[in-house]
Amino acid sequence: MNKTEKHIVPELLHPIRLQEYGVGIFNSALTKSALKKAIKKELITVNGVLASTATFIKGGETIKISVPEIKKAKKELIFPLPVLYEDEYLAAIHKPAGILVSGNSFKTIANALPQNLKKSTLIDAAIPQPVHRLDYPTTGILLTGKTSNSIRILNKLFEDKKIQKTYFAITIGKMDSKGVITATIDGKKSKSKYKVLKTVPSKRFGNLNLVKLKPKTGRKHQLRIHLASIGNPILGDKEYGKEDLILNGKGIYLHAYSLKFTHPFTQQKLCLKNELPERFRKVIG
Repeated sequence: MNKTEKHIVPELLHPIRLQEYGVGIFNSALTKSALKKAIKKELITVNGVLASTATFIKGGETIKISVPEIKKAKKELIFPLPVLYEDEYLAAIHKPAGILVSGNSFKTIANALPQNLKKSTLIDAAIPQPVHRLDYPTTGILLTGKTSNSIRILNKLFEDKKIQKTYFAITIGKMDSKGVITATIDGKKSKSKYKVLKTVPSKRFGNLNLVKLKPKTGRKHQLRIHLASIGNPILGDKEYGKEDLILNGKGIYLHAYSLKFTHPFTQQKLCLKNELPERFRKVIG
């Protein structure tokens, strides 16, 4: 049996690609990648015509998505998440280490969000969805959308680099007090800025540094790759660290500290923070 959802497009100022417009609207395909897959599988129609990745929405169309219904798991994921900020449109939570943000696994942040956030009372309320990613071992602040419009718009803000991200890491070895790292990752340009805030001596590692990081692009594993490329891998990073300097059993020392942006609906200037974990303070003093 197929589950069908229908959406009538309101008046739009400018045409927009279906795969951009539809983000956050349909519960069966909330993300941009899910929409693309649904379009390629010929599950979406616009005014009764099969949609393609080249379909533009201009306003007034009826969009339908019909996907095979999947039986929900009998159990719900009970996984408490500290909520750092929440309103009717969006929320920011603390992501602990050792859990995926989303994916096919049962234990993900996405699956835990409905039990941790209040349901929006707005007309376009949706299942809360993360609007960016953090690596499996990384801790820190994660932004989520609570309505179809906020999910779509927040995704666009990240794509347009209008949300400033700040991270902290503990790195290994002697390094310059500040710098800019550029590299090509998966064939795409990437850029990060760093500043060393504190350095302490270490018998095993030589030096350990508390580093403030500002990624200017959003490539996969970008900060981990960048720091390793200048000879200062992140403490605990088994994938990009030096073989003889791996710290086992403590996790990676990379923390998403803050997100700074203008609230797309209230126009409030927000700087949402997730304070440095105690384990960082124990290492760096």
